[in-house]
Amino acid sequence: MDTTQERTEEQNFPYNVFAKACPSRATLEHITGRWGGLTVCALYEGSLRFNELRRRVDGVSEKMLSQTLHALERDGLVHREAQPTNPPRVDYELTPLGHGIAERLMGLVDFVESRMDDVLTARARYDETRDGLQTRGSL
Repeated sequence: MDTTQERTEEQNFPYNVFAKACPSRATLEHITGRWGGLTVCALYEGSLRFNELRRRVDGVSEKMLSQTLHALERDGLVHREAQPTNPPRVDYELTPLGHGIAERLMGLVDFVESRMDDVLTARARYDETRDGLQTRGSL
C-alpha cells in the first residue's frame, strides 16, 4: 500500500486530532507531552519497575512519572502489573498498542539524534543572527 492510499484511508477515520473536542487530541498530548514520549520510549525495550523507569527518564519527578503512567495506562498504552509481594512490586510494560506507538516514536528519536549536528549548527546560526539584530537595535 503506498503512502497516498494510506493517507486517504486514514482521513476516513471518524476522529480528527485538529478538532478541539476530539478525544484523539488528549491521547496525542499524552504521547507527545514532555514525559509521555520519553516514558513510552523507555519502555520500548521491555518492562521496568517504577524506580528503574524514573532513573531511565532522567529529570522526571516521581509525581509527574506517576501521572504520566496513569494517563498512558488509561489510554491503553501501558500495562501495570502489581505483584502481591512484601514490599509490593509493580512493573510497567507497553501494550501492543503502546508498542506500535513506541516503534514510531523511536524512529523519530533516531532521526533527531542522527541530525543533532545540523540542529546545533542551525541554533548557533540563529542565535548569532538574533544577537546581531539585538545589538544593532539597541544602538
